[in-house]
Amino acid sequence: MSEADNRENLKITIGVEEEFFLVDPDSRDLIADPDPAIFEACEAGIEPHKVTREVIRSQVETNTRVCASVAEAREALRETRRVVIEAAEAHGAAVLGSSTHPFAQWRELKVTAKERYARFLMTFQETIRRLVIGGMHIHAGFGNPESRIRVMTAIRRYLPAIHALSTSSPFIGGSDTGYKSYRLNLFGNLPRTNLPPPLRTRAEFEKIISEYQRMKFIETGSEIWWDVRPAHAFPTLELRICDICPRMEDAIAVTALYVSLLRWLTRQDEAGALPPEPLTEIIAENRWVAHRYGTLSFFGDTTHENARVDIDDFVGELVEKLTPDARALGCEAELRHTLTIIREGSGADRQADLYRLRRLEGDSDEEALRKVVDLVLAETREGVF
Repeated sequence: MSEADNRENLKITIGVEEEFFLVDPDSRDLIADPDPAIFEACEAGIEPHKVTREVIRSQVETNTRVCASVAEAREALRETRRVVIEAAEAHGAAVLGSSTHPFAQWRELKVTAKERYARFLMTFQETIRRLVIGGMHIHAGFGNPESRIRVMTAIRRYLPAIHALSTSSPFIGGSDTGYKSYRLNLFGNLPRTNLPPPLRTRAEFEKIISEYQRMKFIETGSEIWWDVRPAHAFPTLELRICDICPRMEDAIAVTALYVSLLRWLTRQDEAGALPPEPLTEIIAENRWVAHRYGTLSFFGDTTHENARVDIDDFVGELVEKLTPDARALGCEAELRHTLTIIREGSGADRQADLYRLRRLEGDSDEEALRKVVDLVLAETREGVF
């Protein structure tokens, strides 16, 4: 492969999906049946991006255009967030960028009238009705179908750390869950979620899809909901494990980490030097540690001889390793912001800290949770206007 071909192969395109909640500004509760004009206003102003309705009517999902860099992705997120926030506020709603709502009750919410969602509701029953969660998905286009499969397998060991940085769902239904990402607990009740198996070829992946289809478990590959997967509709590797980050800058940092990792792993793949795979069971254990403890995680060490490794040390070492790739992608500062997230806390940390502070200062449980909503509403707007 020539040097020019190699540079072309290391280019990465980016697209980011974010799933937001629509909140009543007075009660701070979710709006069970939002004004359709909100979605109409979003659709009218969103191009060249896209907006879609989610399973729960109280949600709206944005999809950025295809971006050539992390800097472009930041501007695209600013544009999509601005459109949704302005549309919501023009019709009596506010926009919440966290992966669960602190106190909304799922029984009071409604499922969007759409054939696909009706089929899911018929199949999964109460699991779907309880699935009042939102996430952030990052699409990265690079390489070819075979290399994307190999890199998907290689990136599995890093998914717990990536997820820990994004955590934003410590509360559900008025309860402090003790988890930094309770969203994964809820989403894991569906089949075909969690880690992908260690695959080496595109044929292995396509065999899984064809067997599911032969047995009529799925209609398309879009119903494979792994933490990271080959996207069904695009030639991308789609990262799905992350909570939505209330702060846009945190979302961009996670994006920078993901694409820098992909570039580094692609270089290793081209050299035939991908690192040996850790046990899937240990990656899964680290995944649980990440959604339980977030930025306070101590992972099982799959690289050195230590039993456990602090996330600060793990990500710090990773950032140093990835710096040349981040520099080549123009996102070195954004990559280093991941260390700031660990030092200052994720969205989940800030929510939990505020809740406990307000309780200590005399607020009722309900008052404290309303203040948590206010915090996230404010953070969702940061850097947008």
